[in-house]
Amino acid sequence: MTNTKRTLRRALAGVGMACALLLALALGVNGYVVLSTRDRVLSLAEGPPGEVDCILVLGCGVYADGSPTPMLRDRLTRGVELYQAGWGDKLLLSGDNRSVYYNELATMYQVSRDLGAPGEAIVLDYAGLSTYDSLYRARDIFGVERLVIVTQDYHLSRALYLARALGLEAWGVAADGQNYPGQTMRDVREILARDKDFLWAILQPEAAILGDPEPLK
Repeated sequence: MTNTKRTLRRALAGVGMACALLLALALGVNGYVVLSTRDRVLSLAEGPPGEVDCILVLGCGVYADGSPTPMLRDRLTRGVELYQAGWGDKLLLSGDNRSVYYNELATMYQVSRDLGAPGEAIVLDYAGLSTYDSLYRARDIFGVERLVIVTQDYHLSRALYLARALGLEAWGVAADGQNYPGQTMRDVREILARDKDFLWAILQPEAAILGDPEPLK
């Protein structure tokens, strides 16, 4: 074997080992985020964990006509169910309204009202551009310390991990009302999102948009 071939084989072996280590690290972080938060996931039947400042419903998309995606409708349905069951007296709806052409909050508010939530119980966060931003703003803008987070089960671990890193006492309730198309790809992307937010939990950058405090109480 020539020196060139030997060098190439060593280089390829090194690249392969580095890729394997990165994959193991990514999967290890993902597993840690999931396993370290499962004891904070509750069901509607278990009842509330005690007094909380709000029920936080995370946004996830609306259609061009303003109607909610199935995932968002299920989140709002579960959030209103928790409110009506006495889990909290405030619904904090956090979503994306970064432009005049896209407004998750208008849809979230209307659907929540249609499901029976009174207007005075609903608080809107128009700058929930990400899971991290929603939780950061819940703490720094709305003065939240204890909360219940509502989202789909696959997303709960990341939200709960970020909440704990930001000093929030949080529990989660899943809003899986059906089988969602594209869930396999969504699960794969979530592994990368957990790895990214594991780093965000360490660095804790400011949310993209802040502002004056608006305490819920």
